Amino acid sequence: MLRVVIGIVLTFLVLFPFADQIYTLLAQPLLSKLPVGGQMIATEVTTPFFVPMKMAMMAAFILSLPHTLYQAWAFVAPGLYAHERRFMMPLVIASTLLFLAGMAFAYFLVFPVVFGFITGYAPQGVAVMTDIGSYLDFVITLFMAFGLAFEVPIAVIVLVGFGLVQISTLKEIRSYVIVGAFVLGAIFTPPDIISQFMLAIPLWLLYEAGIFLAGFIERRKISS
Repeated sequence: MLRVVIGIVLTFLVLFPFADQIYTLLAQPLLSKLPVGGQMIATEVTTPFFVPMKMAMMAAFILSLPHTLYQAWAFVAPGLYAHERRFMMPLVIASTLLFLAGMAFAYFLVFPVVFGFITGYAPQGVAVMTDIGSYLDFVITLFMAFGLAFEVPIAVIVLVGFGLVQISTLKEIRSYVIVGAFVLGAIFTPPDIISQFMLAIPLWLLYEAGIFLAGFIERRKISS
């Protein structure tokens, strides 16, 4: 835990001088959808300082994620069998890449759709000027939702790999998973059908990918 904290803090210290630039990059999907002259606002005295700092901290957490996951793996590795260690290390790498892929999917594909919907449906005479603190909370929620959604294949592989769930059971509950994916899409995205589908459909497809990969790994074990 101490090594994880040190890694995040050191990364944060490197990123802190660039906190304003990091926030500007994060805000670009919304700024690009605002009408000419539109801008974001700060409604509290300390917000202009603390929000970029929080953004730098989130960036530090993301950039140090490989180090964090490696430390977690190093902690549990001595208690694992050799074949389990060979199984876990690729999962650590894959989970990191999938989490980052989920965030990239949200930033490049989901945010433009969501913010285009929000700004496009503002009533006439209403100026869209989002508070930077509220914006940060909103995008972090979506980042976490899509980052965790992209971890579904890893969760499926782990459950099957450790014998906690059978592949046949995962196939049987497929319909419940699909319904759950759309429920999560309705909870974590704005009330437009497109953004809801943009979370629900990948979540379902990633679940199917997890079943396929788990079955592939099981077949390789049997053949070897």
